[in-house]
Amino acid sequence: MNQEKIGKFIAKQRKLKELTQEELAEKLGITKNAVSKWERGLCLMDMSLLKPLSEILDVNVNEILAGEKITLENIEKKSEENIINLTELVTLKSMKYGIIGMTFFFIILMIISFFKNISMASLVSLLCAYNCVTFLSRYKIKKDKYDLYIGVLFLIAVICNTIAFILI
Repeated sequence: MNQEKIGKFIAKQRKLKELTQEELAEKLGITKNAVSKWERGLCLMDMSLLKPLSEILDVNVNEILAGEKITLENIEKKSEENIINLTELVTLKSMKYGIIGMTFFFIILMIISFFKNISMASLVSLLCAYNCVTFLSRYKIKKDKYDLYIGVLFLIAVICNTIAFILI
């Protein structure tokens, strides 16, 4: 989902309705800062706000998720794209919690390794491998080159660490 495109669309529709960010926020029961963040493309609204937002702006939910007006000829195609994008968004959110959980897990393992005087090389390699898979998976979904670069860097770290582990 293109947050910036969605944000610009919401801003445009709000202005056409001659609403301020504060007035829109009040109608939705949220802060004007939240509306500002949507319109700047910094984040997406809570999905429970899609229907009320669409009613206030006189657009349909598909148009909000697409970030543009949709013609009748394109409605089926755009609907399918939006469903796929929402599914990918849920996947990304679940990956975020997995990353946080795994990070805490690895920190605990590293602390134990320190006190038990065990080499941390295998733990570092495992952490790098996990992050490599995570960033490359995110790249596959979001197509953000940043994720690709970070994923490749973690892959290089895994390869170097594995070679060092074998040779030492």
